[in-house]
Amino acid sequence: MASFKPTIIQTYPKLGEKITEDTLYWKSYKPAVQIKEFAAVTKIDFSPLPPHNYAVTSSTRIHIYGPHSQEPIRSFTRFRDTAYGGSFRGDGKLLVAGSEEGRIRLFDISSRVALRQFIGHSKAVHATSFLSDGFRVVSGSDDLSCRVWDVASGVELSSFTEHTDYIRDVAPSKLNPDLFVTGSYDHTVKVFDVRSGSSVMTMQHGHPVECVLLYPSEALLVSTGGRYVKIWDLLKGGQQLVSLKNHHKTVTCACLSSTGNKLLTGSLDRHVKVYNSTYKVVHNIDCAASILSLAIAPYDEVVAVGMTNGVLSVRHRKHKEEKETLTGQRRRGPAYRIFVKRKNFVPKQDDFLVSKPVKQHLKKYDKQLKSFEVSKALDTALQTWTRTKKPEVTVAVIMELKRRGTLKNALAGRDEDSLTKLLNFLLKHITDPRFSRPLLTVGDIVLDLYHQVIPQSFVVERLLQRLLELLGQEAEVQKELLQVLGIMDTLFASLTLRREVATLAAPPVAQGSHLQAA
Repeated sequence: MASFKPTIIQTYPKLGEKITEDTLYWKSYKPAVQIKEFAAVTKIDFSPLPPHNYAVTSSTRIHIYGPHSQEPIRSFTRFRDTAYGGSFRGDGKLLVAGSEEGRIRLFDISSRVALRQFIGHSKAVHATSFLSDGFRVVSGSDDLSCRVWDVASGVELSSFTEHTDYIRDVAPSKLNPDLFVTGSYDHTVKVFDVRSGSSVMTMQHGHPVECVLLYPSEALLVSTGGRYVKIWDLLKGGQQLVSLKNHHKTVTCACLSSTGNKLLTGSLDRHVKVYNSTYKVVHNIDCAASILSLAIAPYDEVVAVGMTNGVLSVRHRKHKEEKETLTGQRRRGPAYRIFVKRKNFVPKQDDFLVSKPVKQHLKKYDKQLKSFEVSKALDTALQTWTRTKKPEVTVAVIMELKRRGTLKNALAGRDEDSLTKLLNFLLKHITDPRFSRPLLTVGDIVLDLYHQVIPQSFVVERLLQRLLELLGQEAEVQKELLQVLGIMDTLFASLTLRREVATLAAPPVAQGSHLQAA
């Protein structure tokens, strides 16, 4: 039987591609609300029942937020050290969380009291969750074991020690209360059966696994680790179907939307990517810092992203009623005569003129640089009018990014369209003596970032070939100019020697003429 070869997909929007309904759907969110936590946000979990509050795990606290609140409505602080993996039960009434000290705590949402403490792990517990029956808790720890606990008595029911490195995530089955999936730093994903007391399936991810996720049908399994997102077919014994490589740094989290089961992944490269049913990227969300956690509310009403700098970014979906209200409230702007009023006024001779200071307005790219949005600043500088009419502005933005040390970050994560704009700009201006040095640096970084994916785009590959030919021609011209410069230096040196000889020979002649005159 021929072996199945998994496909590696790295997709970018094609040049001139139309905006799809999926793209419009994921763009219909309000601007993000930023909530500052005490430390890095390591876990976000939405309650499955209305009003769909969500638990945010950060530092030694777990905060419960309402769907539209910017302040926590309840806090759990019964942790002596860092808390991890706060997760709701299926009815939204209980919450379980691990900790750095190795203890697992069970909380009642209606109060702040810890109902149970499960003691048995010897190291930090990073992953906790309820099994689908709601009466048992599963945990994964740095002591290389995952354990099942009884909620009513707090007794350990079973322990699994098949992993050889830290366990970072646990995903229980919603259809079978005795099955759960674990992901570990030993590069494996395992499916455990509580009744048999051992794993029933093992998959090799190839990188330390950060997150595991089951589709609602539980026929497909998602694992993330390294730069890869891999899809496994559990009905075929854990056969790998697809390997996605759209991120530039480690993929730390993943979740599924309620509408259409769209896959969302978050990474340390500060991007959240949304995939459609064919695993093509249809939308990209830029964040201010590296992403550690990601969750989406039922019906896709809220998207919450947790970052390493302790910022919780929350986006709410726009509704048709809100759009119609905003459209109806939009009033007409002032007439043209208001703007030109008193513009042509000429003061009289005896009038005392008071000059009003003119307010300096920052350009769009200056505002983005000021708010550290380096990728957006470079996009603004590469807009058609700026790069054609004022290329010095584009180069100035590039030099500022280089001075800050963020030029590589601004050039990373680009699709075919933006790369085409950038390469066309390089082709037009890289031979200009004013811009050649910074643009050569840009060309080196682009080749370093995208050399593996260049053959996948015919347009980008053709532009790079033209750029290499242009640089070769420019190198030949520079060699010829250096030869001409050498010839000119020789001529100038010989002329200088002749003048010096003439100057040295002149005084004796002048002295003889004076003697004759005397």
